[in-house]
Amino acid sequence: MNDLLFDMALCTVTAWTLGVAAQLIGQPVILAYLVGGFLLGPSGLHFVRSQETIGVISELGLIFLLFMIGLEIDLKKIIRSGRVIIVSAAAQIVGCCALGVAFFVMLGLPLGGGHWDALYLGVAASLSSTVIIVKVLYDKRELDTLPGRVTLGILVLQDLFVILFLAIQPSLNDLRISVLLISLARVGALVATALLVSRYVLPFLFYRIARLPELVLVGALAWCLFTSELAEYLHLSREMGALVAGVSLSTFPYALDVAAKVTSLRDFFVTLFFVGVGMTIPIPTMSMLGLAFALGAFTILSRFLTTFPPLYALRQGLRASLLPAINLSQLSEFSLVLLQIGVVSGHIGNDAKAATSFTFVVLAAISTFAMGRSNAIVRTLVPLLKRVGLRDLDQVGPRDAETTQHGGARIMLLGFFRTASSLIADLEARNSATLKDIAVIDFNPVVFQKLSASGIKVIYGDIGQRETLVHAGVGEAEVLICSVPDFLLKGTTNERLVRQLRAINPKAVIVAPADLLSDVEDLYAAGADYVLVSRMTESTELCEILETIDGGLLDEKRGHLDLRLKNRHEVLA
Repeated sequence: MNDLLFDMALCTVTAWTLGVAAQLIGQPVILAYLVGGFLLGPSGLHFVRSQETIGVISELGLIFLLFMIGLEIDLKKIIRSGRVIIVSAAAQIVGCCALGVAFFVMLGLPLGGGHWDALYLGVAASLSSTVIIVKVLYDKRELDTLPGRVTLGILVLQDLFVILFLAIQPSLNDLRISVLLISLARVGALVATALLVSRYVLPFLFYRIARLPELVLVGALAWCLFTSELAEYLHLSREMGALVAGVSLSTFPYALDVAAKVTSLRDFFVTLFFVGVGMTIPIPTMSMLGLAFALGAFTILSRFLTTFPPLYALRQGLRASLLPAINLSQLSEFSLVLLQIGVVSGHIGNDAKAATSFTFVVLAAISTFAMGRSNAIVRTLVPLLKRVGLRDLDQVGPRDAETTQHGGARIMLLGFFRTASSLIADLEARNSATLKDIAVIDFNPVVFQKLSASGIKVIYGDIGQRETLVHAGVGEAEVLICSVPDFLLKGTTNERLVRQLRAINPKAVIVAPADLLSDVEDLYAAGADYVLVSRMTESTELCEILETIDGGLLDEKRGHLDLRLKNRHEVLA
């Protein structure tokens, strides 16, 4: 026990110290945790005495993380993008595995006869890091964007794929169809049990303890660990059980409260996970470095070869096809677990595991930087891809020319998010003739397709680029409305956007939103004619709601809202 407490304290202090240093010099904290683990581990200063115990604690981090991801998964949104996600995920997983096995066999790694190094590395290379991707996309507020949802959907299907592989892995030397069917039956039993309990038992229990926040948290954690152990009992994986547990609770009204309380626990254990991974990194040899370089290069290249083409073929546009490929360009934590299991089972050698650990560290650092600068990378790649003949959504055929012709719009919406979606719906109900005077500029392919289908003029492009604004014809518009808040804009801000618009069109009326009260004067100074402060609009409505409550008229007010929502169809629901 004393050794455990000493090791946890040493890992935590080292992770915090290096994490602070990393922040000061602009480096990702995940890299600091990995470096800290390497320094503390057997290849470094050999300070940690109980590495196996730290490994158990870090596994808890993965369980809590997947539970949190399950809580935040909106199945309706994933189902809404279902065809795109399923097709792209299948192409990425199957394509990467097939290419990986062929590539590593060409390098001389064994496949069969009790040695499966090429297969394990091919599967490992097809998986991406949930920890890194979710953390970076959450920090960038991109989880709810289309590329973010596609990335998350692919990750979920990757997790399901590796769990199926782990279910048949013990029988690789004697693989039969019956083994695969049994594995699928176990997965079905886990999902069915979790959904039945979450529908008919948990609502009753959570309703009884809803006023006791500590019991809500403990109950959620108990459900997470129970489902994890059920998955282990079914010879699946605790991580899959945690994911299923989270998804089954995601529709509960307590999901947000549970997520907020579990976050601190998750962050602590995930930190120890990365420190534990750092401890497994050996001092590199030339042969290991060669295999690690080949694995890293293949992982990055294969993401673009297997992710970009299906998304592009599904008319997601160059930008939305490139971003998921960039997001997925690293190895998964499951890759490390998979290789460790392979070593224990005698299926692979230690060199493959060591190379995978080293590659995981290098790609974790590279992909964190790349994801942080993904929009700048895409802006560089899109013109290059156009030059080699790839067409974007703004390059349409003659039959679409009338819908997407540039210029000539009296009112232009720059960017399209929820406020713009509601504006279009309100205009359709109140003054549909105005819609003929509106043009929208946005790079969301879903927005492009839905607006085009409804007959609204839409221009596919990045409003952060001056060339897009000029080409779209903002110089001739009478009203320019910036409808996207600063935290969602990529490569620009509303203040910078207003300055550009005013320089291009000195006479137009410009309307822009302010996230902070201090932004209002800055936007007016930049050239805005009117600034929207949504928090004040919402507070006014809340005051009215309080007045209706005091007057006993809340049902009447809600009835008015229900009438407005009835038969209302928005581009972004």
